[in-house]
Amino acid sequence: MESLVVLSGRLEMPITVLMRGADRMLNRRNFIKMACAGSVLSASGGLTLGRTSASRHPNVILVMTDDQGHGDLACHGNPVIKTPFMDKLFAQSVRLTDFHVSPCCTPTRASLMTGNDAVRTGAWGTTWGRSLPRSDDIMMSDVFGSTSYKTGFFGKWHLGDNYPFRPEDRGFQDVLRHGGGGVGQTPDYWGNDYFDDTYFHNGKAEEYAGYCTDVWFDSAMRFMEKNKDRPFFCYLATNAPHSPFRVASDYSARYAGKSNVPNAAFYGMITNIDDNLGRLMAKLRELDLEENTILIFLTDNGTAAGFRGGKGHNSGMKGTKGSIYEGGHRVPCFVRWPAKGIEGGRDIGELSAHIDLLPTLIELCNLEAPQGTRFDGVSLAPLLTRKTNALPERSVFVQYSQTTTPPVKWRSAVLRKKWRLVSGKELYDVSADQGQKTNVAEKHPAVVESMRRDYEEWWAEVSKRFRETCDIVVGSDHENPTALNAFDWHTSTPWNQGHIRSGARKNGFWAIEVERNGAYEISLRRWPLELDKPITAAVQGGRALPVHTARLKVGDIDRTQEIEMEAHSSVFEVNLKAGKTHLQTWFLNEESKELCGAYYVYVRKK
Repeated sequence: MESLVVLSGRLEMPITVLMRGADRMLNRRNFIKMACAGSVLSASGGLTLGRTSASRHPNVILVMTDDQGHGDLACHGNPVIKTPFMDKLFAQSVRLTDFHVSPCCTPTRASLMTGNDAVRTGAWGTTWGRSLPRSDDIMMSDVFGSTSYKTGFFGKWHLGDNYPFRPEDRGFQDVLRHGGGGVGQTPDYWGNDYFDDTYFHNGKAEEYAGYCTDVWFDSAMRFMEKNKDRPFFCYLATNAPHSPFRVASDYSARYAGKSNVPNAAFYGMITNIDDNLGRLMAKLRELDLEENTILIFLTDNGTAAGFRGGKGHNSGMKGTKGSIYEGGHRVPCFVRWPAKGIEGGRDIGELSAHIDLLPTLIELCNLEAPQGTRFDGVSLAPLLTRKTNALPERSVFVQYSQTTTPPVKWRSAVLRKKWRLVSGKELYDVSADQGQKTNVAEKHPAVVESMRRDYEEWWAEVSKRFRETCDIVVGSDHENPTALNAFDWHTSTPWNQGHIRSGARKNGFWAIEVERNGAYEISLRRWPLELDKPITAAVQGGRALPVHTARLKVGDIDRTQEIEMEAHSSVFEVNLKAGKTHLQTWFLNEESKELCGAYYVYVRKK
């Protein structure tokens, strides 16, 4: 089934798909090369010569919070939580009231950035080597970054920590981020705990004072002020209120002891975000940027901690984060652009999704569209600007897979206007049954059959590349050495630093691409370089490991060597051939029994 694309207010058949497989990487490189040379297609379909004029385009600020659900805002009926600035933006915006994302972190971010379903991009999980979208996909940041826009990213990326997957590799010019999917996870700078942490600024580790959410907003506002005289695209993605639930005590204390609060710190983290959103909105007014700035607020999945044990508010929906029922993927989305009349507290009830925002912004901003690509999403610009009241009927697909192996068929929800087909067999009319309590599949067999047929056609298309890996590149000048970590292992992953401290008995391989033939130094470590402790050491109350031997396997190379007493690393010198392969490591005890893989590996082209 082909997706429809809306360009310049017209609903058209898809732009011809000129690339799949290896051709897509070529297309991305060609798009960026052509854009820099000033010759690519505009959103209206005509040839544009030269970079776009800075005076013609609005600024764009995309704010996305992490694990905040539809019911975790006062303006959505939550009787306890205090979100006055989200409520204010709600009152000022056009609200997409039937807006959907993926049920968890990475897939939503991949779809948001590419305009495509997450399973098409390869980034359908949060770890397991499946949080990396294909490097041949053109991203929202590529589209903005190849025009007159300045591009900035601040916060949680969760789409890769190595070249060519980092935000600085994907069109962002100013980047401040933590590692992995959250502060304190395996790829993050060791010891970060939300307060006074070390983050990666344009690829380099730098210390920052203050609470993480405050740091992201402060940095984003500096970026806005620095670029106030030219158009900018700012993607501000908070890691809060994702676990661990840490916030200043004065925020959590506001909710402690209240009877209908499932997690006081979770609510406090949201209120802190709300305060920062208020500061950002005030900064736009101060810089005289409010009128010509598209401000979008959304969240990345259903609530993680705002509805538990009968406590909290979930907008009457079934399911929370990770669920293919409505509560797992229907989230708030507010859009405000006063200069274009996109304001005023207006609701749009048409089915919409994260995959729609890239084609929407291409049209609203009159950007240069990537030639030969197509989106699974459609442009919502005609709805936002009142050129139409409805879009043609379509099916939107929510697929949930937390594995390194290919996604499981029918672990999904198919959305079509009022209908929800769950797991291929349960049918709900959410216009009458928002809580999805009554399965009406037997009453509407034709609807079930039609939606199943849409899914089958979609599945046949998106599943073509499921077996492919998204490969981290080593030996490139863009990142040398390459700092690999166990977060990206295929198979079993110790995804947070607590797992590393406990010596989790896990292992897996990295899918890599060696960019150049030559001599390489590969250093195997239990602890990251910034901590620099002996392989056998226990750290911060963790577990010591009786490591005696290290083993490295890269392609046809398979070597083992003993580890010196108190050694911080085991270093292998190897010659690698250019191409795609797997890299795996082992730490073994004196009896040659496996303890775990090397959680951190540094690969340097000599």
